[in-house]
Amino acid sequence: MAEGLQPTAHPYDPRENDLEKLKKWQEARLERKLRGEYESAVFNLAELVNQNLETPLSVAEVRVDGATNTRKSFLGWLIRPWLARHTGNQPGNSNNLQGVLYTARGISHILQETDLFHSVDAKIQRSRDHLAKDGDVDIVLNTREKGRLYIKTATEFGNNEGSVSVTGRVRNVFGGAELLEGHYSAGTKTRRSFQGLFSLPLSPSLRTRGQLSLFNMERDLSSFASCSESSHGFKATINSDWGTQGVHEVAYQVVLRHINNLAPNASVSIRTDAGQTIKSSISHSWTKDTRDDKITASRGYYGKLFQELAGLSGDVSFYKAEVESQISQRFVPGLSLSFAARSGFMKTLAGRGHFSDRFQLGGPLSLRSFKANSMGPRDGVDSLGGDIYWSTGISLISDIPRKAHWPVKAHIFVNTGRLDVMDATKGLSDNIIECLRRPSVSAGIGLMYRFDPVRVEVNFGVPLVASQSDGMRKGFQVGIGMDFL
Repeated sequence: MAEGLQPTAHPYDPRENDLEKLKKWQEARLERKLRGEYESAVFNLAELVNQNLETPLSVAEVRVDGATNTRKSFLGWLIRPWLARHTGNQPGNSNNLQGVLYTARGISHILQETDLFHSVDAKIQRSRDHLAKDGDVDIVLNTREKGRLYIKTATEFGNNEGSVSVTGRVRNVFGGAELLEGHYSAGTKTRRSFQGLFSLPLSPSLRTRGQLSLFNMERDLSSFASCSESSHGFKATINSDWGTQGVHEVAYQVVLRHINNLAPNASVSIRTDAGQTIKSSISHSWTKDTRDDKITASRGYYGKLFQELAGLSGDVSFYKAEVESQISQRFVPGLSLSFAARSGFMKTLAGRGHFSDRFQLGGPLSLRSFKANSMGPRDGVDSLGGDIYWSTGISLISDIPRKAHWPVKAHIFVNTGRLDVMDATKGLSDNIIECLRRPSVSAGIGLMYRFDPVRVEVNFGVPLVASQSDGMRKGFQVGIGMDFL
Protein backbone atom coordinates (compact mmCIF):
# COMPACT_ATOMS: atom_id res chain seq x y z
CA MET A 1 0.00 0.00 0.00
CA ALA A 2 1.34 3.40 -0.95
CA GLU A 3 2.43 5.65 1.87
CA GLY A 4 -0.07 8.34 2.84
CA LEU A 5 -3.16 6.44 1.71
CA GLN A 6 -5.55 5.27 4.32
CA PRO A 7 -7.49 2.03 3.84
CA THR A 8 -11.24 2.34 3.88
CA ALA A 9 -14.15 0.00 3.45
CA HIS A 10 -15.96 2.61 1.33
CA PRO A 11 -13.53 4.24 -1.10
CA TYR A 12 -14.75 7.53 -2.78
CA ASP A 13 -16.09 6.92 -6.25
CA PRO A 14 -17.03 10.20 -8.03
CA ARG A 15 -20.27 9.94 -9.89
CA GLU A 16 -21.59 11.92 -12.81
CA ASN A 17 -24.15 13.65 -10.59
CA ASP A 18 -21.41 14.80 -8.21
CA LEU A 19 -19.44 16.30 -11.07
CA GLU A 20 -22.56 18.04 -12.36
CA LYS A 21 -23.27 19.53 -8.92
CA LEU A 22 -19.68 20.74 -8.68
CA LYS A 23 -19.91 22.34 -12.11
CA LYS A 24 -23.16 24.12 -11.23
CA TRP A 25 -21.65 25.34 -7.94
CA GLN A 26 -18.64 26.77 -9.76
CA GLU A 27 -20.86 28.47 -12.37
CA ALA A 28 -23.06 30.00 -9.66
CA ARG A 29 -19.98 31.20 -7.76
CA LEU A 30 -18.54 32.79 -10.92
CA GLU A 31 -21.92 34.41 -11.70
CA ARG A 32 -22.11 35.92 -8.21
CA LYS A 33 -18.59 37.25 -8.56
CA LEU A 34 -19.27 38.81 -11.95
CA ARG A 35 -22.55 40.29 -10.73
CA GLY A 36 -20.79 41.84 -7.77
CA GLU A 37 -18.08 43.32 -9.99
CA TYR A 38 -20.72 44.67 -12.41
CA GLU A 39 -22.78 46.25 -9.65
CA SER A 40 -19.64 47.79 -8.17
CA ALA A 41 -18.60 49.19 -11.57
CA VAL A 42 -22.07 50.64 -12.17
CA PHE A 43 -22.07 52.25 -8.73
CA ASN A 44 -18.64 53.80 -9.27
CA LEU A 45 -19.63 55.05 -12.73
CA ALA A 46 -22.87 56.59 -11.42
CA GLU A 47 -20.93 58.28 -8.62
CA LEU A 48 -18.38 59.62 -11.09
CA VAL A 49 -21.11 60.99 -13.40
CA ASN A 50 -23.00 62.61 -10.52
CA GLN A 51 -19.84 64.37 -9.34
CA ASN A 52 -19.26 65.86 -12.80
CA LEU A 53 -22.76 66.86 -13.95
CA GLU A 54 -21.80 70.55 -14.00
CA THR A 55 -18.68 70.00 -16.12
CA PRO A 56 -18.95 72.33 -19.17
CA LEU A 57 -19.62 70.36 -22.35
CA SER A 58 -21.13 71.25 -25.71
CA VAL A 59 -22.48 69.04 -28.49
CA ALA A 60 -20.50 69.65 -31.66
CA GLU A 61 -22.01 66.92 -33.84
CA VAL A 62 -24.57 64.12 -33.79
CA ARG A 63 -23.85 61.04 -35.90
CA VAL A 64 -26.21 58.17 -36.60
CA ASP A 65 -24.43 55.02 -37.80
CA GLY A 66 -26.18 52.03 -39.33
CA ALA A 67 -29.23 53.89 -40.69
CA THR A 68 -28.53 53.01 -44.30
CA ASN A 69 -32.18 53.12 -45.47
CA THR A 70 -33.16 56.31 -43.62
CA ARG A 71 -32.74 59.76 -45.13
CA LYS A 72 -30.26 62.09 -43.45
CA SER A 73 -32.70 64.96 -43.87
CA PHE A 74 -35.33 63.02 -41.91
CA LEU A 75 -32.85 62.19 -39.14
CA GLY A 76 -31.87 65.86 -38.97
CA TRP A 77 -35.57 66.83 -38.76
CA LEU A 78 -35.93 64.57 -35.70
CA ILE A 79 -32.67 65.60 -34.01
CA ARG A 80 -32.71 69.41 -34.45
CA PRO A 81 -35.40 70.10 -31.78
CA TRP A 82 -33.28 68.25 -29.19
CA LEU A 83 -30.18 70.23 -30.09
CA ALA A 84 -32.22 73.45 -29.84
CA ARG A 85 -33.31 72.45 -26.32
CA HIS A 86 -29.71 71.68 -25.39
CA THR A 87 -28.51 75.16 -26.38
CA GLY A 88 -31.57 76.89 -24.90
CA ASN A 89 -32.06 78.33 -21.44
CA GLN A 90 -34.41 75.65 -20.10
CA PRO A 91 -33.47 74.12 -16.73
CA GLY A 92 -31.51 70.89 -17.09
CA ASN A 93 -30.64 71.58 -20.73
CA SER A 94 -27.58 73.82 -20.27
CA ASN A 95 -24.17 73.30 -21.83
CA ASN A 96 -22.82 70.82 -19.32
CA LEU A 97 -22.58 67.05 -18.89
CA GLN A 98 -26.11 66.85 -17.53
CA GLY A 99 -27.48 68.62 -20.62
CA VAL A 100 -25.48 66.42 -22.99
CA LEU A 101 -26.73 63.25 -21.26
CA TYR A 102 -30.31 64.54 -21.45
CA THR A 103 -29.93 65.33 -25.16
CA ALA A 104 -28.38 61.95 -25.96
CA ARG A 105 -31.16 60.14 -24.12
CA GLY A 106 -33.86 62.19 -25.88
CA ILE A 107 -32.41 61.60 -29.36
CA SER A 108 -32.06 57.87 -28.65
CA HIS A 109 -35.67 57.71 -27.47
CA ILE A 110 -37.08 59.54 -30.51
CA LEU A 111 -35.18 57.22 -32.88
CA GLN A 112 -36.62 54.19 -31.10
CA GLU A 113 -40.10 55.71 -31.38
CA THR A 114 -39.86 55.67 -35.18
CA ASP A 115 -40.08 51.84 -35.05
CA LEU A 116 -37.34 51.67 -37.67
CA PHE A 117 -34.60 50.19 -35.50
CA HIS A 118 -34.06 46.97 -33.57
CA SER A 119 -31.63 48.79 -31.28
CA VAL A 120 -30.25 52.28 -30.69
CA ASP A 121 -27.07 52.62 -28.58
CA ALA A 122 -25.89 56.13 -27.72
CA LYS A 123 -22.41 57.12 -26.59
CA ILE A 124 -20.55 60.39 -26.06
CA GLN A 125 -17.10 60.87 -27.61
CA ARG A 126 -14.56 63.65 -27.84
CA SER A 127 -15.29 65.69 -30.95
CA ARG A 128 -13.35 64.57 -34.01
CA ASP A 129 -13.41 68.06 -35.54
CA HIS A 130 -9.88 69.45 -35.83
CA LEU A 131 -11.18 72.90 -34.86
CA ALA A 132 -13.07 71.61 -31.82
CA LYS A 133 -12.58 73.44 -28.53
CA ASP A 134 -12.14 71.92 -25.11
CA GLY A 135 -15.44 70.49 -23.94
CA ASP A 136 -16.80 69.84 -27.45
CA VAL A 137 -18.20 66.31 -27.79
CA ASP A 138 -20.01 64.22 -30.40
CA ILE A 139 -23.09 62.12 -29.71
CA VAL A 140 -22.79 58.87 -31.68
CA LEU A 141 -25.79 56.59 -32.09
CA ASN A 142 -25.15 53.07 -33.33
CA THR A 143 -28.35 51.66 -34.82
CA ARG A 144 -29.52 48.40 -36.31
CA GLU A 145 -32.42 48.82 -38.72
CA LYS A 146 -35.41 46.51 -38.88
CA GLY A 147 -36.33 44.71 -42.08
CA ARG A 148 -38.37 46.72 -44.55
CA LEU A 149 -40.69 43.95 -45.75
CA TYR A 150 -43.20 42.08 -43.60
CA ILE A 151 -45.88 39.52 -44.52
CA LYS A 152 -48.26 37.85 -42.11
CA THR A 153 -51.15 35.43 -42.46
CA ALA A 154 -53.60 34.84 -39.64
CA THR A 155 -56.89 33.36 -38.57
CA GLU A 156 -58.84 35.92 -36.59
CA PHE A 157 -61.90 35.94 -34.37
CA GLY A 158 -63.57 39.15 -33.30
CA ASN A 159 -66.89 40.96 -33.12
CA ASN A 160 -68.64 37.59 -33.36
CA GLU A 161 -67.15 36.56 -36.67
CA GLY A 162 -64.23 34.55 -37.92
CA SER A 163 -61.88 35.38 -40.79
CA VAL A 164 -58.60 34.54 -42.46
CA SER A 165 -56.32 37.35 -43.49
CA VAL A 166 -53.01 38.27 -45.07
CA THR A 167 -51.12 41.47 -44.29
CA GLY A 168 -48.20 42.93 -46.20
CA ARG A 169 -46.16 45.87 -44.97
CA VAL A 170 -43.30 47.96 -46.32
CA ARG A 171 -41.55 49.99 -43.64
CA ASN A 172 -39.56 53.19 -44.29
CA VAL A 173 -40.75 53.45 -47.90
CA PHE A 174 -38.98 56.70 -48.79
CA GLY A 175 -36.55 56.82 -45.88
CA GLY A 176 -38.72 59.01 -43.63
CA ALA A 177 -40.55 56.43 -41.44
CA GLU A 178 -43.34 56.10 -44.00
CA LEU A 179 -45.44 52.95 -43.81
CA LEU A 180 -47.26 51.26 -46.70
CA GLU A 181 -49.60 48.48 -45.65
CA GLY A 182 -52.10 46.25 -47.41
CA HIS A 183 -54.59 44.00 -45.60
CA TYR A 184 -56.96 41.47 -47.17
CA SER A 185 -59.36 39.22 -45.29
CA ALA A 186 -62.28 36.90 -45.98
CA GLY A 187 -64.73 35.85 -43.30
CA THR A 188 -68.16 34.70 -42.25
CA LYS A 189 -69.94 38.06 -42.05
CA THR A 190 -67.44 40.36 -43.71
CA ARG A 191 -67.10 38.27 -46.85
CA ARG A 192 -64.22 40.22 -48.31
CA SER A 193 -62.30 43.19 -47.03
CA PHE A 194 -59.31 45.09 -48.39
CA GLN A 195 -57.51 48.12 -47.03
CA GLY A 196 -54.46 49.87 -48.40
CA LEU A 197 -52.88 52.43 -46.07
CA PHE A 198 -50.03 54.91 -46.39
CA SER A 199 -48.92 56.82 -43.28
CA LEU A 200 -46.09 59.19 -42.40
CA PRO A 201 -45.05 61.38 -39.44
CA LEU A 202 -46.02 65.05 -39.59
CA SER A 203 -44.12 66.36 -36.55
CA PRO A 204 -40.56 65.78 -35.22
CA SER A 205 -42.07 64.55 -31.93
CA LEU A 206 -43.80 61.75 -33.91
CA ARG A 207 -47.02 62.51 -32.02
CA THR A 208 -48.81 63.62 -35.17
CA ARG A 209 -49.20 61.33 -38.18
CA GLY A 210 -51.04 61.56 -41.48
CA GLN A 211 -52.77 58.63 -43.16
CA LEU A 212 -54.25 57.98 -46.59
CA SER A 213 -56.26 54.82 -47.11
CA LEU A 214 -58.32 53.07 -49.75
CA PHE A 215 -60.77 50.38 -48.66
CA ASN A 216 -63.27 47.91 -50.03
CA MET A 217 -65.63 45.78 -47.95
CA GLU A 218 -68.47 43.33 -48.59
CA ARG A 219 -70.63 42.38 -45.59
CA ASP A 220 -73.39 39.83 -45.23
CA LEU A 221 -76.17 41.44 -43.14
CA SER A 222 -78.66 38.61 -43.50
CA SER A 223 -78.49 37.75 -39.77
CA PHE A 224 -80.56 40.88 -39.00
CA ALA A 225 -81.51 42.41 -42.39
CA SER A 226 -82.39 40.74 -45.68
CA CYS A 227 -79.47 42.14 -47.69
CA SER A 228 -75.75 42.55 -48.12
CA GLU A 229 -73.71 45.74 -48.26
CA SER A 230 -70.58 46.61 -50.18
CA SER A 231 -68.60 49.80 -49.67
CA HIS A 232 -65.65 51.35 -51.51
CA GLY A 233 -63.99 54.49 -50.27
CA PHE A 234 -61.10 56.83 -49.59
CA LYS A 235 -60.12 58.32 -46.24
CA ALA A 236 -57.56 60.96 -45.22
CA THR A 237 -56.72 61.21 -41.52
CA ILE A 238 -54.56 63.31 -39.20
CA ASN A 239 -53.96 61.67 -35.83
CA SER A 240 -52.39 63.62 -32.95
CA ASP A 241 -51.42 62.32 -29.51
CA TRP A 242 -51.68 65.09 -26.90
CA GLY A 243 -50.29 62.97 -24.08
CA THR A 244 -52.34 63.23 -20.90
CA GLN A 245 -55.00 65.21 -22.78
CA GLY A 246 -55.86 62.29 -25.06
CA VAL A 247 -55.65 61.49 -28.77
CA HIS A 248 -57.41 63.58 -31.42
CA GLU A 249 -58.21 62.39 -34.94
CA VAL A 250 -59.61 64.48 -37.79
CA ALA A 251 -60.67 62.69 -40.98
CA TYR A 252 -62.34 63.20 -44.34
CA GLN A 253 -63.81 60.29 -46.25
CA VAL A 254 -65.80 59.55 -49.37
CA VAL A 255 -67.63 56.20 -49.48
CA LEU A 256 -69.74 54.54 -52.16
CA ARG A 257 -72.22 52.17 -50.45
CA HIS A 258 -74.34 49.58 -52.23
CA ILE A 259 -77.22 47.65 -50.60
CA ASN A 260 -77.61 44.50 -52.70
CA ASN A 261 -78.38 40.76 -52.69
CA LEU A 262 -81.86 41.29 -51.30
CA ALA A 263 -83.60 38.18 -49.99
CA PRO A 264 -87.02 37.29 -51.46
CA ASN A 265 -88.68 38.19 -48.16
CA ALA A 266 -86.89 41.54 -47.79
CA SER A 267 -89.10 44.25 -46.29
CA VAL A 268 -90.30 47.36 -48.11
CA SER A 269 -87.97 49.51 -45.98
CA ILE A 270 -84.88 47.55 -47.05
CA ARG A 271 -86.02 47.59 -50.69
CA THR A 272 -86.43 51.37 -50.48
CA ASP A 273 -82.81 51.80 -49.35
CA ALA A 274 -81.43 49.30 -51.89
CA GLY A 275 -79.03 50.59 -54.51
CA GLN A 276 -76.03 52.93 -54.39
CA THR A 277 -75.45 56.01 -52.26
CA ILE A 278 -72.41 58.24 -51.79
CA LYS A 279 -71.40 59.61 -48.39
CA SER A 280 -68.93 62.50 -48.12
CA SER A 281 -68.15 63.45 -44.52
CA ILE A 282 -65.69 64.99 -42.09
CA SER A 283 -65.25 63.58 -38.60
CA HIS A 284 -63.44 64.20 -35.34
CA SER A 285 -62.78 61.83 -32.46
CA TRP A 286 -61.16 62.28 -29.07
CA THR A 287 -59.97 59.30 -27.03
CA LYS A 288 -58.39 58.98 -23.61
CA ASP A 289 -57.49 55.64 -22.05
CA THR A 290 -55.85 55.07 -18.64
CA ARG A 291 -56.94 51.44 -18.16
CA ASP A 292 -54.38 48.90 -17.01
CA ASP A 293 -55.62 46.51 -19.72
CA LYS A 294 -57.71 47.25 -22.80
CA ILE A 295 -59.38 43.82 -22.80
CA THR A 296 -59.96 42.93 -19.13
CA ALA A 297 -59.37 46.16 -17.20
CA SER A 298 -59.37 46.14 -13.39
CA ARG A 299 -58.59 49.83 -12.88
CA GLY A 300 -58.58 53.08 -14.85
CA TYR A 301 -61.02 54.72 -17.24
CA TYR A 302 -61.66 55.06 -20.96
CA GLY A 303 -63.52 57.80 -22.80
CA LYS A 304 -64.26 58.48 -26.46
CA LEU A 305 -66.22 61.21 -28.23
CA PHE A 306 -66.96 60.90 -31.95
CA GLN A 307 -68.64 63.44 -34.25
CA GLU A 308 -69.39 63.21 -37.97
CA LEU A 309 -70.89 65.68 -40.42
CA ALA A 310 -71.99 64.35 -43.81
CA GLY A 311 -73.35 66.33 -46.74
CA LEU A 312 -70.40 68.18 -48.25
CA SER A 313 -71.45 66.37 -51.41
CA GLY A 314 -73.03 62.99 -52.10
CA ASP A 315 -76.52 61.64 -51.41
CA VAL A 316 -76.84 61.82 -47.61
CA SER A 317 -76.68 64.71 -45.16
CA PHE A 318 -76.62 64.25 -41.39
CA TYR A 319 -74.87 65.03 -38.12
CA LYS A 320 -73.93 62.12 -35.87
CA ALA A 321 -72.43 62.07 -32.39
CA GLU A 322 -71.42 59.17 -30.13
CA VAL A 323 -69.88 58.94 -26.67
CA GLU A 324 -68.37 55.90 -24.94
CA SER A 325 -66.96 55.48 -21.44
CA GLN A 326 -65.77 52.78 -19.10
CA ILE A 327 -64.62 52.95 -15.47
CA SER A 328 -63.01 50.01 -13.68
CA GLN A 329 -62.13 49.84 -10.00
CA ARG A 330 -60.58 47.04 -7.94
CA PHE A 331 -61.98 46.84 -4.39
CA VAL A 332 -60.03 43.91 -3.01
CA PRO A 333 -57.47 41.61 -4.64
CA GLY A 334 -59.25 39.44 -7.18
CA LEU A 335 -62.51 41.45 -7.24
CA SER A 336 -63.27 44.52 -9.39
CA LEU A 337 -66.28 46.48 -10.60
CA SER A 338 -66.66 47.73 -14.17
CA PHE A 339 -69.21 50.29 -15.38
CA ALA A 340 -69.60 51.10 -19.09
CA ALA A 341 -71.95 53.43 -20.95
CA ARG A 342 -72.53 54.33 -24.60
CA SER A 343 -74.88 56.72 -26.31
CA GLY A 344 -75.40 58.34 -29.67
CA PHE A 345 -77.81 60.25 -31.85
CA MET A 346 -78.10 61.16 -35.51
CA LYS A 347 -79.90 64.18 -36.96
CA THR A 348 -80.81 64.05 -40.64
CA LEU A 349 -80.14 67.47 -42.18
CA ALA A 350 -81.70 66.91 -45.59
CA GLY A 351 -83.77 64.18 -47.18
CA ARG A 352 -84.32 60.98 -45.22
CA GLY A 353 -82.05 58.82 -43.12
CA HIS A 354 -80.41 55.83 -44.79
CA PHE A 355 -80.11 52.28 -43.47
CA SER A 356 -76.29 52.29 -43.78
CA ASP A 357 -75.95 55.30 -41.45
CA ARG A 358 -78.28 54.28 -38.62
CA PHE A 359 -77.16 52.82 -35.28
CA GLN A 360 -77.59 49.13 -34.48
CA LEU A 361 -77.85 47.68 -30.97
CA GLY A 362 -78.00 44.23 -29.40
CA GLY A 363 -75.72 41.24 -28.95
CA PRO A 364 -73.00 40.14 -26.52
CA LEU A 365 -70.79 43.11 -27.43
CA SER A 366 -73.39 45.83 -26.93
CA LEU A 367 -76.38 44.47 -24.94
CA ARG A 368 -76.15 40.91 -23.66
CA SER A 369 -79.10 38.47 -23.80
CA PHE A 370 -80.39 40.11 -26.98
CA LYS A 371 -79.65 38.97 -30.52
CA ALA A 372 -76.98 40.85 -32.46
CA ASN A 373 -78.32 44.06 -34.05
CA SER A 374 -81.89 42.99 -33.22
CA MET A 375 -83.17 45.92 -31.17
CA GLY A 376 -85.23 48.92 -32.14
CA PRO A 377 -87.60 49.47 -35.07
CA ARG A 378 -88.39 46.54 -37.37
CA ASP A 379 -90.15 45.95 -40.64
CA GLY A 380 -91.10 42.31 -40.85
CA VAL A 381 -87.96 40.20 -40.34
CA ASP A 382 -85.60 43.16 -40.79
CA SER A 383 -84.04 45.32 -38.08
CA LEU A 384 -83.93 48.86 -39.47
CA GLY A 385 -81.67 50.54 -36.89
CA GLY A 386 -82.36 53.83 -35.18
CA ASP A 387 -81.38 57.47 -34.78
CA ILE A 388 -80.85 57.53 -31.01
CA TYR A 389 -79.60 54.92 -28.55
CA TRP A 390 -78.10 54.41 -25.13
CA SER A 391 -76.77 51.41 -23.25
CA THR A 392 -75.13 50.81 -19.89
CA GLY A 393 -73.54 47.79 -18.28
CA ILE A 394 -72.28 47.04 -14.80
CA SER A 395 -70.19 43.93 -14.15
CA LEU A 396 -68.72 42.44 -10.98
CA ILE A 397 -65.57 40.58 -12.08
CA SER A 398 -63.80 37.97 -9.98
CA ASP A 399 -60.73 35.78 -10.29
CA ILE A 400 -61.25 32.04 -10.27
CA PRO A 401 -60.66 30.89 -6.65
CA ARG A 402 -57.02 29.82 -6.13
CA LYS A 403 -56.32 30.50 -9.84
CA ALA A 404 -55.74 34.25 -9.91
CA HIS A 405 -53.05 33.82 -12.58
CA TRP A 406 -55.49 32.24 -15.04
CA PRO A 407 -56.69 34.38 -17.98
CA VAL A 408 -60.23 33.18 -17.14
CA LYS A 409 -62.45 35.41 -14.98
CA ALA A 410 -66.04 35.08 -13.74
CA HIS A 411 -68.53 37.94 -13.83
CA ILE A 412 -72.09 38.90 -12.96
CA PHE A 413 -73.66 41.54 -15.20
CA VAL A 414 -76.68 43.78 -15.59
CA ASN A 415 -77.22 45.53 -18.97
CA THR A 416 -79.77 48.18 -19.92
CA GLY A 417 -80.39 50.12 -23.13
CA ARG A 418 -82.72 51.15 -25.92
CA LEU A 419 -82.65 52.04 -29.63
CA ASP A 420 -85.29 54.36 -31.14
CA VAL A 421 -86.13 56.50 -34.15
CA MET A 422 -86.08 60.27 -33.60
CA ASP A 423 -89.49 61.90 -33.68
CA ALA A 424 -89.10 64.95 -35.96
CA THR A 425 -92.07 66.68 -34.30
CA LYS A 426 -90.26 66.74 -30.93
CA GLY A 427 -87.08 68.36 -29.74
CA LEU A 428 -83.86 66.51 -28.90
CA SER A 429 -84.46 66.66 -25.14
CA ASP A 430 -87.97 65.17 -25.53
CA ASN A 431 -86.60 62.35 -27.70
CA ILE A 432 -83.88 61.62 -25.13
CA ILE A 433 -86.38 61.53 -22.26
CA GLU A 434 -88.69 59.23 -24.23
CA CYS A 435 -85.78 56.89 -25.03
CA LEU A 436 -84.60 56.78 -21.40
CA ARG A 437 -88.11 56.15 -20.11
CA ARG A 438 -88.50 52.66 -21.61
CA PRO A 439 -85.27 50.67 -21.21
CA SER A 440 -84.67 47.03 -22.04
CA VAL A 441 -82.91 45.17 -19.22
CA SER A 442 -80.99 41.90 -18.98
CA ALA A 443 -78.93 40.14 -16.31
CA GLY A 444 -76.81 37.03 -16.06
CA ILE A 445 -73.52 35.35 -15.16
CA GLY A 446 -70.65 34.08 -17.25
CA LEU A 447 -66.98 33.49 -17.87
CA MET A 448 -64.57 35.73 -19.76
CA TYR A 449 -61.31 34.54 -21.28
CA ARG A 450 -58.45 36.82 -22.32
CA PHE A 451 -57.42 35.46 -25.69
CA ASP A 452 -55.08 38.23 -26.77
CA PRO A 453 -55.86 40.38 -28.72
CA VAL A 454 -59.57 39.64 -28.16
CA ARG A 455 -61.86 38.66 -25.31
CA VAL A 456 -64.15 35.66 -25.35
CA GLU A 457 -67.29 35.54 -23.19
CA VAL A 458 -69.61 32.62 -22.48
CA ASN A 459 -72.67 33.92 -20.65
CA PHE A 460 -75.98 32.66 -19.37
CA GLY A 461 -78.44 35.53 -19.29
CA VAL A 462 -82.11 36.39 -19.18
CA PRO A 463 -83.92 39.45 -20.63
CA LEU A 464 -85.84 41.00 -17.73
CA VAL A 465 -87.55 43.84 -19.64
CA ALA A 466 -87.88 44.07 -23.42
CA SER A 467 -89.90 45.84 -26.11
CA GLN A 468 -92.06 43.82 -28.46
CA SER A 469 -89.70 44.49 -31.38
CA ASP A 470 -86.52 43.43 -29.55
CA GLY A 471 -84.91 40.13 -30.49
CA MET A 472 -84.42 38.36 -27.16
CA ARG A 473 -81.83 35.64 -26.51
CA LYS A 474 -82.53 33.70 -23.31
CA GLY A 475 -79.90 31.17 -22.24
CA PHE A 476 -76.27 30.77 -23.31
CA GLN A 477 -74.59 33.33 -25.56
CA VAL A 478 -71.01 33.52 -26.85
CA GLY A 479 -69.29 36.78 -27.65
CA ILE A 480 -65.88 37.39 -29.27
CA GLY A 481 -64.46 40.90 -29.63
CA MET A 482 -62.44 43.73 -28.09
CA ASP A 483 -65.08 46.21 -26.92
CA PHE A 484 -67.66 44.81 -24.51
CA LEU A 485 -70.31 46.73 -22.61
